[in-house]
Amino acid sequence: MSTFFVAGTDTGVGKTHATCALLHALRDRGLNACGMKPVASGSTETREGLRNDDALALQAASSAPMPYEWINPIALREPLSPHLAAAHEGVEIRLAPLRDAFLRLCDMHDAVMVEGVGGWLVPLSRGLLASDIARQWQLPVILVVGMRLGCLSHALLTARAIATDGCRLVGWIGNLIDPDMAAVDENLATLRQLLPAPCLGVLPYGEPPQAAAAYLELEAILE
Repeated sequence: MSTFFVAGTDTGVGKTHATCALLHALRDRGLNACGMKPVASGSTETREGLRNDDALALQAASSAPMPYEWINPIALREPLSPHLAAAHEGVEIRLAPLRDAFLRLCDMHDAVMVEGVGGWLVPLSRGLLASDIARQWQLPVILVVGMRLGCLSHALLTARAIATDGCRLVGWIGNLIDPDMAAVDENLATLRQLLPAPCLGVLPYGEPPQAAAAYLELEAILE
């Protein structure tokens, strides 16, 4: 059983894109893999209930259709920090119901990728941070670095916070989100030198997740 927490250096760095690519890469290796986004803000009302685009993408990239409520137990309407969106809806975010859904997915899959929300320290509720999911569930962490100006400091600060929280960073993925970024190769070389975990791959700009999976090397995390 392989379970991982996919964290990001910030909001909008492509965590979902990278997680979907990871799921396709795992499936290409013959593993029954599923994605999960325990908490998602910015959801749309449908006839089936609230649905979040990121969670739907994870559901579609998984090996087999799973109930949406297992993939995304807490869907919040407003595109705000989860603790604010939840407060506006009178929702209390607790880890126990999220873990119940996570364990159901684990029982049915070889690998489960749990995508965080926002950055490492985004608040979920009073006294609860997004990082507590990885910490309390003891999940090894894969960090998605959105390649843009400022990414070096964001990546190193996040890696330091992961270690401070007692979690294990097992790899990182560079995601080319800014096609006009200067000195991309030099920035990637700096990250390879300074981050305390191997690079699992660099995802090119504009490639769909299934094609982007070919750029990932997962041997370091599947040994």
